[in-house]
Amino acid sequence: MNISKIATLAGVSNATVSRFLNNGYVSQENREKIQKIIDETGYIPSAHAQTLRTKKTNLIGVILPKISSEAVSRIIEGAGKELTEAGYHILLGNTDLNIQKEIEYLNIFKNNQVDGIIFVATILTPAHLEVMEKIKVPIIVVGQQVEGYSCVYHDDFGAAYTLTKEFIQKGCKRIGYIGVTEKDIAVGYERKRGFMQALQDSGMEVQQELIKIGDFSEESGYQAINELMQLDKRIDGVFCATDKIAVGALEWMKEKQPEQIERIKFAGIGDSVLAKAISPKLASMHYYYKTSGKEAAKMLLDAMQSETKMIKEVKLGYELKLRESFK
Repeated sequence: MNISKIATLAGVSNATVSRFLNNGYVSQENREKIQKIIDETGYIPSAHAQTLRTKKTNLIGVILPKISSEAVSRIIEGAGKELTEAGYHILLGNTDLNIQKEIEYLNIFKNNQVDGIIFVATILTPAHLEVMEKIKVPIIVVGQQVEGYSCVYHDDFGAAYTLTKEFIQKGCKRIGYIGVTEKDIAVGYERKRGFMQALQDSGMEVQQELIKIGDFSEESGYQAINELMQLDKRIDGVFCATDKIAVGALEWMKEKQPEQIERIKFAGIGDSVLAKAISPKLASMHYYYKTSGKEAAKMLLDAMQSETKMIKEVKLGYELKLRESFK
């Protein structure tokens, strides 16, 4: 079965069938005739042939830092719904926070036909940007603000500033900070900057010795709180850049100094399921990850339909969730 046979059976021209298959204009009467024949014959258009004709694959490349991350899962849930409803399929590239893998996936999607790319970014290097500049299809960056690219990100500075102010309002005088590398601008640099600015604006000294930098793991939080508590037993608040780090810190407290848990306030950022499941329940900043995925997908769909390059930014807010760890 081919276009010519479909046209003969439907009583229309080959050109009319071609327009129908490529979503061009066809009268309602002819559209119904063609659809009837396709349904009766079970004809499936060649995806390769359609790609050659339309230059579209209906494939979207999505690059992820860690597929097991709850935040990433929520982003993909939001983006996937929008893209699927628009008729697109998603190709996932999981990098496990490996910068080289991210660059490899950017090259793979550059060299293989996808209609657009969503890049959930952590650390962006000159090597990333060099590849991104060569990609012809639209790219939407999620999680970081990147000059020259459309992006969806949260107000990390504002969230950290507001959370730190909450520590201070609750009477905390010596607040420890457990973060990640500042190469990650959003989580590492902006959250730390918000923390320090809130201290300074409140007339409090930034105590560099109470700032510990690790990675995104629970183990990192576990180790960092051990170092902080050995350094200064007067600590009365611990700001963690992520919920996962905070969970590790709380585990150490429960194991090593359970009598101190009620005295020291703990909080993270992300409002994960784990934050609400552990004991004590973790105070956290809620981020709208699913919404960020939806916004990124909508932005990408608009960009793919536009004949000119569009640069758009969406900065999402946050919501403070106070729980048992902040009493």
